[in-house]
Amino acid sequence: MNINQAEKTLKALANRRRLKIIEYLGGGKKASVSELAGHLKLSFKSTSKHLLILRNADIVESEQVSLARFYYLTRPLKFLLNNF
Repeated sequence: MNINQAEKTLKALANRRRLKIIEYLGGGKKASVSELAGHLKLSFKSTSKHLLILRNADIVESEQVSLARFYYLTRPLKFLLNNF
């Protein structure tokens, strides 16, 4: 990982709500924006913005299933969950 990627990752992790998203997705779980918004008690729009930041930092990935998009953790980040 280069310095720029490390900075982007650390900035993305420096937010309580994004850390809660990571915690919720731990253990290989997949969740839609609606499910995450309900769990975090955030608006759909706010949750989507947090997911975009995590996605741009390669922390989460997504897959489209019918009309829903499901988010999940990328493999390299799963080791961080052991520290929660």
